[in-house]
Amino acid sequence: MQILSIQSSVAYGHVGNSAAVFPLQRLGHEVWPVITVHFSNHTGYGAWRGPLLAPDDVAEVIAGIGDRGVLGQVDAVLSGYQGDPAMGAVILDAVATVKAANPDAVYCCDPVMGDIGRGMFVRPGIPEFLRDTVVPAADIITPNHFELDFLAGTTTVTTGTLDEVLAAVDAVRAQGPRDVLVTSVLHTGSAPDTLDVVAVSDEGAWAVTTPLLPITPNGCGDVTAALYLAHLRTTGSPAVALGRTTSSVFAILEATLAAGTREIQLVAAQDAIAEPPERFEVRTLR
Repeated sequence: MQILSIQSSVAYGHVGNSAAVFPLQRLGHEVWPVITVHFSNHTGYGAWRGPLLAPDDVAEVIAGIGDRGVLGQVDAVLSGYQGDPAMGAVILDAVATVKAANPDAVYCCDPVMGDIGRGMFVRPGIPEFLRDTVVPAADIITPNHFELDFLAGTTTVTTGTLDEVLAAVDAVRAQGPRDVLVTSVLHTGSAPDTLDVVAVSDEGAWAVTTPLLPITPNGCGDVTAALYLAHLRTTGSPAVALGRTTSSVFAILEATLAAGTREIQLVAAQDAIAEPPERFEVRTLR
């Protein structure tokens, strides 16, 4: 596949395009990274240096790619954190341009907004912009459970049943995206020290349960979105994509925990990215 990935970039560590590009390339895909910021490191450290690119500059880069006459070769557009509605508008314009040139292309959006225990960590207005404007334009979305609840207007984290989580997914799918992957799912039926990952499409719904590891490094959501997009588009099976994605991400987390670092160990776990181990059962929910 040819993937246009519009995300942040860091010199040290792995978030945004610095987390998504290598796994996609390791799977054999061509990636055209367009960066929205270029920081020294991710913002989780509390201090960083480097420029935040202006939306007009990002649009110019995409326009330059268009000048080569190759946007019709793009099979998918991938985006993550959108720190400004103006940047979101640039991304949506790029999606529209790509789809005009290639109607079979898809848009995969990781609607980064917040998480359990942290609440919203993006600027005011961004969650509403994602919910009302970006998500309806996406074909594939990969929210965590907290973000799913915001998008659906529900409260299912830890207090809802798995059926109620699926109902929340259906409410979001009714807005536009056909394929939804929900990470870090916690419901009333969750076993202690486990998390579910749930995939839903027109064909059905599936879940994988993994152990809950004692780390929460930055960048895992970016890797998850990239891997799910790649496996979904190459296999056409949400169930297969779910199994492969969760196995690879879990292996990355294990390698990170073993290394004792706060940066995800993509290089150390690259074999589990290229050849995902069959570690977890994919359960059919409906």
